[in-house]
Amino acid sequence: MTSHESFKRQVRERMARTGERYAAARRSLLPDNPPSGAAPGWVSRPETSDATIKENTGHGWDEWVSIVDDGPGRSAGHTEIAAWVAAHHDVSGWWAQTVTVGYERITGIRLPGQMPDGTFTVSRSKVLGLDHDTAHALLLDDADRAALVPGLSLSPRSRPGVKRPRFAVAETGALDPAEHGVLMVSTDPVGGRTRMTLTHERLASPAAAEHWRGFWGEWLTALAGSEVTAR
Repeated sequence: MTSHESFKRQVRERMARTGERYAAARRSLLPDNPPSGAAPGWVSRPETSDATIKENTGHGWDEWVSIVDDGPGRSAGHTEIAAWVAAHHDVSGWWAQTVTVGYERITGIRLPGQMPDGTFTVSRSKVLGLDHDTAHALLLDDADRAALVPGLSLSPRSRPGVKRPRFAVAETGALDPAEHGVLMVSTDPVGGRTRMTLTHERLASPAAAEHWRGFWGEWLTALAGSEVTAR
């Protein structure tokens, strides 16, 4: 079962339990209400403003919703919609992708943080009082990494020496530890300090995304306030 199917199953289970219609049950399982600034009828707000999308494509968001609804429609996949926008409306590939993602956000086809494969991605970032070499070394050493994130196992999923290492996330101590997506870590020097950016990918649901967003935010805050050194 894919992650997207898993979320749909949760919606159906809530419908059976509460008697709600699909849309109401789905909204109840989302981590937050639609953000402020979303127009009436929008499920969520696109990242690109209405003024910017109109300046670069010739249409605002409400216009694009009507255009795509009258074209390939909401049953079409991401690739089909983007190709149609580019081919029929003289929009470059990058802006066709932007239109498609915005359309998917507005109509609820794609939720905030949701990827084309149905999984979710969250990202948190913070400047730490560590020099870049120390911060990077902490991530690469198995013992240091385990000490940094107690209760979790971060198993390398990238080649040694890459700039942005990736780790499979799992709980330690469980009899059958389930993986919780993949974590990509970026460390960039900022003067004598380091900006650490955590991108947690392949999460199964909006609830999981919200959980890990909070977890990594708290973890970065704690790390910024601690005095850690590489072994």
